[in-house]
Amino acid sequence: MTKDHPHLTADAAALLSETQAGRIRAIRSRRWVLYPRAKQALDRLEALLDHPRGPRMPSVAIYGDSGMGKTMIMQRFRDQHPPHYDRRSGVLKTPVLAMEMVSRPGERRFYGELLSLLGAPQAPRADIAQMEQATMRIMKAIGVQVLVIDEVHNILAGTYREQRIVLNMLRFLSNRLQISLVCFGVNDAREAIGGDVQLARRFEQLTLNRWAANEDFETLIASILRNTPLRRPSVLTPKSLRRILQITDGITANIFQMLGSLAIEAIESGTEHISDTAVEAWVPAFDTEVVFA
Repeated sequence: MTKDHPHLTADAAALLSETQAGRIRAIRSRRWVLYPRAKQALDRLEALLDHPRGPRMPSVAIYGDSGMGKTMIMQRFRDQHPPHYDRRSGVLKTPVLAMEMVSRPGERRFYGELLSLLGAPQAPRADIAQMEQATMRIMKAIGVQVLVIDEVHNILAGTYREQRIVLNMLRFLSNRLQISLVCFGVNDAREAIGGDVQLARRFEQLTLNRWAANEDFETLIASILRNTPLRRPSVLTPKSLRRILQITDGITANIFQMLGSLAIEAIESGTEHISDTAVEAWVPAFDTEVVFA
């Protein structure tokens, strides 16, 4: 918050000096807004980095419907721990390595994706054992402590045998490299990870449920509004909050999109705040089923 604009965060207030187009562009950009549920997830992921290395490292699985902010949390965690140059070893250390589960699971495709992320050259005729050894050698050298896997439910696209192979591979990597795994996926991902009982036991499960009419939802709305560069404060009644929840179906991405659209309307109209009347009149342009994860 600032002295001149106590309803805004410092970053949002700084945007008020931008042109109208600049403020609208900022609102349309994918912005990180910290709210309690996201902080809880990030705090748990941070604990993995501080955990002493061992053969059975704890892991975390975060589930939720599409659009509940899983990918945003993943990117935030990755961005908070970027690669850094270690002067002593002369190596670019990468404590958090993030990837997306390949669309059709298999050892060759999985290791190929990892090696590509690691910037390692791949011999066209390399067998799986060679790819596995190269992957482990590089990950150990750069100090990977947490391997983050988005869209982990893609494992289910494979046959039962392929699923078992991929799960065994994940357990093997965790054991050999003494790294934690963080998996993000829709609720079906529980079934994917549950396919290996030994691996599943290592995962603490966090679920991003759809928003309900409670204090957490009010806190989310307040956080978004504090980060939205409007010159006047937006004070919404409980009726407006219920309408936002109803229209967005409790999906985080839809809530951000709705409030962003209302904020742009407020800038273009010159009202410079989101009113109950605007909320009541707003018509959604999105499909509430799918936006982004």
